[in-house]
Amino acid sequence: MKLAVVGDIGGTNARFALWRNERIESVQTLAAADFATPALAIEHYLSSLGLPSSSLSSLSLGCAGPVSGEDFRFTNNHWTLNRSAFRQALGLDNLLLINDFTAMALGMTRLREHECIQICPGASEPGSPSLVIGPGTGLGVSTLLPDGDDRWRVLPGEGGHVDLPIGSLREAALWQQLFVDLGHVRAEDVLSGSGLVRLYRAICTLDNHVPHLGTPAEISTAALAGDPLAEEVLSLFCSWLGRVAGNGVLTMGARGGVYIVGGVIPRFAAFFQSSGFASSLCSKGCMSHYLEGVPVWLVTAEYPGLEGAGVALQQVLEPVAA
Repeated sequence: MKLAVVGDIGGTNARFALWRNERIESVQTLAAADFATPALAIEHYLSSLGLPSSSLSSLSLGCAGPVSGEDFRFTNNHWTLNRSAFRQALGLDNLLLINDFTAMALGMTRLREHECIQICPGASEPGSPSLVIGPGTGLGVSTLLPDGDDRWRVLPGEGGHVDLPIGSLREAALWQQLFVDLGHVRAEDVLSGSGLVRLYRAICTLDNHVPHLGTPAEISTAALAGDPLAEEVLSLFCSWLGRVAGNGVLTMGARGGVYIVGGVIPRFAAFFQSSGFASSLCSKGCMSHYLEGVPVWLVTAEYPGLEGAGVALQQVLEPVAA
């Protein structure tokens, strides 16, 4: 029996699943620190299911970091691999390494209705790109493109590192404070888990408050409990995300829609729904009309990166229809 395995590997954890009948099965999360190499982690995963490593034929891994060349170093963990040696060690017929946000974008093609919340109403424009953007450890951004019947391409990029846009005098004052601390101010310097804390501290410094919250979870919990300072942090976070997402729609012509992914926003989904995200998304002066009617979804699926790694593998294994 020949098996296909998919993986989603970040700085701390590596998630693996079997890919069968175009769906994931037997998901496990392993700590990267517990294994010297990714090959050992995969062998452990198969062994835990009672499967010999010799049964593995195809492997698709979504990996944090730019993917190119023979040698790959994983972002924020100690793992490295050489494609040829890795493929030989596991006896693979097919090895696919893709950027983690390429996998995330492809995962949007497998969403079920209950795995997303509509934030902005609208209808996807047929044949148009979709923007996938997600605050997490950093800010991931990619573009999903239809490529014929039931096939997809992804344009990966480093959109989290664009300049943080300014849309109000309050934002300008906070940008100045962030600039004092950071120099170049990127979108992900605010739009990430650590960015929530950075924004909170900038407000405290600007308004002469003594900071008493130290983690993203503490800030979101305090905001939902009615703390006015924490509420402003979340409000600005949501508005800034809308501004950056709107820039992405304009740049890529992403009238297929916007998917908000990552682990940060679902923690305060109801707050996000009633925030200034939608108005900031569409506030583009003479081009505001371009963004009206572009649908936006908040993705709540548990393993979209694994699903996307499977989609990528499926497209490699299945020939394009003539």
